[in-house]
Amino acid sequence: MSEVIKIKKGVDIKLVGEAEKIFASADAPKTYALKPDDFPGLRLKLKVKEGDEVLAGDTVMFDKDRSDIHFASPVSGEVVEVLRGEKRRILEVRILADSEIRYQDLGAADPSSLSREDVKAKILNAGAWPLVRQRPYNIVANPDRVPRDIFVSCFDSAPLAPDADFVVHGQEEEFKLGVQALQKLTDGKVHLGVDGSTNPSPAFKVDGAVIHAFKGPHPAGNVGVQIHHIAPINKGETIWTVNYQDVIIIGRLFKTGKFDAQRCVALTGAQVEKPRYYKLVLGANLQTVLADNIKEGSSRYISGNVLSGTKISSEGYLSYYDTQISVIPEGGEDAFFGWLAPNTDKFSISRALYNWLMPNKKLNLDANMNGEERAFVVTGEYERVFPFDIYPVQLLKSIMVKDIEAMENLGIYEVAEEDMALCEVVCTSKIPVQETLREGLDLMLNELGD
Repeated sequence: MSEVIKIKKGVDIKLVGEAEKIFASADAPKTYALKPDDFPGLRLKLKVKEGDEVLAGDTVMFDKDRSDIHFASPVSGEVVEVLRGEKRRILEVRILADSEIRYQDLGAADPSSLSREDVKAKILNAGAWPLVRQRPYNIVANPDRVPRDIFVSCFDSAPLAPDADFVVHGQEEEFKLGVQALQKLTDGKVHLGVDGSTNPSPAFKVDGAVIHAFKGPHPAGNVGVQIHHIAPINKGETIWTVNYQDVIIIGRLFKTGKFDAQRCVALTGAQVEKPRYYKLVLGANLQTVLADNIKEGSSRYISGNVLSGTKISSEGYLSYYDTQISVIPEGGEDAFFGWLAPNTDKFSISRALYNWLMPNKKLNLDANMNGEERAFVVTGEYERVFPFDIYPVQLLKSIMVKDIEAMENLGIYEVAEEDMALCEVVCTSKIPVQETLREGLDLMLNELGD
C-alpha cells in the first residue's frame, strides 16, 4: 500500500443513530421499483407492460440512445404498475415479487479467462451495466468507451454510512471476482481507495489493483475526492467508478451466472428505534423494514445519507445506488431566540454556535433549513469543506449563467453532486448546490455529449 493521502478540508457530521453491526430480519418486501430519475442523462424506454411476468435479470427498460444498456428486474414476479408523470414521463416501474426469486441463468464464468468484449457483454446482458458509472457527468457509463482508469472507493465517510469491513465480510470472493472483471474493462488501472484510519479488510487486497489509503474528514470517502488526489480527470478523458457493494454484485454475477442484486443496507438515524443492517435487493419497498421501528413524531425519510440522499415517503423504495436509509426528525418548529440562544445541539463549522465545545458529541439534527435562499455571496465557507483545487462558488455561478467555457475551465468535469454536498450544508446563502451542479452537468452533456 502506498503512503496515506491526508484530506484536510471537510468535516465529519456526527449524528445519533448509527447502525449496530448485526443483521436484522424483516418480512420480505412485496414490491420493488425501478426509478428512471436515478439515471440522469438517459432517455429510457419500457420493454415490458403491466401484467408481464419477469425473472430477475430480465430487461424492464433500456436506453433509447444505446439499446444495449438494459435495466434489469431485480426480482421475479409481475409488472403491476407503471407510474407516469407529466407528458407520460416514467416515474416508477413497480414489480410484485414472487415469494421465491427466480433468476435468468446466464452461466458462471471466470472473468480472468475472458476477453474485454466477453466481460462487457456478460454485464450488459445481465442488465447490470448501470452499476458502472462514468466521470465526467456521473452518469451510466458508455460501454463503447474504454476508460482511462476505474476507481472504487472501499469506504464511505458520509454520516452514519455502512461500515465497509462489516459489509464485505463473507463476500470476499465475490469482491475479488468483481475487481477482476473490472480489470478487463480498462487498459489502465483499477484503483481501490481504503480507509487509512483503520486496518482495512484483506478482501480489498486484489492482485493487480492499486490500493490507496485516505485519512481525513468527509468527503474523504467520496470516489470523486480520491480521483482528484490520485489522477485527476482531464478534458477528453473518461473514468469509470463502481460502488464497492456493486463490485460484489458484479462478482456474484460471474460466480453464479445470476443477477443477484442483494445489498447490505444500513437503517440509520435518530428516529429509528433499533438501527440495524438489512439484506435488501435494490429497489425494495421499505415499508416492512420501517414497520414498528420508527419513533413517534414527524420524520424525514431519506434513501441514502442525509447529505446527498433522496427524500421518500415511509412507503417509498430504495433508490438504485443507495446502501443506506436515513430517518431523522422533520423539524420546522420555531426556536426561541433562534441561533442567538446558546446551544450545543446544533451544527456549524463556525463558532457562532457552541457545538465546537463538544466536538465528539453526536447530534440529533433535523431537516430544517434554518433559513431561506438569499443573495449568493463569497464567504469562504465552501473552501473549508471542499477538498478540490477548484473554486466552488465561481463554478456554481458559471453554471447559473450557463457559461460552458467557464464551467470547463473551473473544473466541472471532476465533480458530482455528492462532492459538493457539504457546500450546501454550510452555505449561508442556502443555495441548492447539488441541484445547480446537476443542471450544469446535464447542460454539458446535452451540448457536448459524453
